[in-house]
Amino acid sequence: MAKNKGMFWAALAISIFVFGGISTFTGLGLIAFMNGRNLLNLGDGRSFGLLLLCVGLCSSILGVLIMRIVRNRVYR
Repeated sequence: MAKNKGMFWAALAISIFVFGGISTFTGLGLIAFMNGRNLLNLGDGRSFGLLLLCVGLCSSILGVLIMRIVRNRVYR
C-alpha cells in the first residue's frame, strides 16, 4: 500500500509539471500571436496568454516541489 501511495504522488507531481509546461508555452504563443484579437469570446488573446503564462509557471514550480518532497519521503 505504501508503494502505491508514493507512486500516486509521483504521478500527480509529474502531471502537474507537464501541465505547467504546456500552459507556459501556450501562453507565450498567445502573447506573441494573438495580440489584440478575440479568443473564443473570452477576451483579448494577449491577456489570456499572460494568465496561462503565470498559471503555467506556478504549476511547474508546484510540480517540482511535490517531486522533491516525494523523493525525500520514506514510506513505511
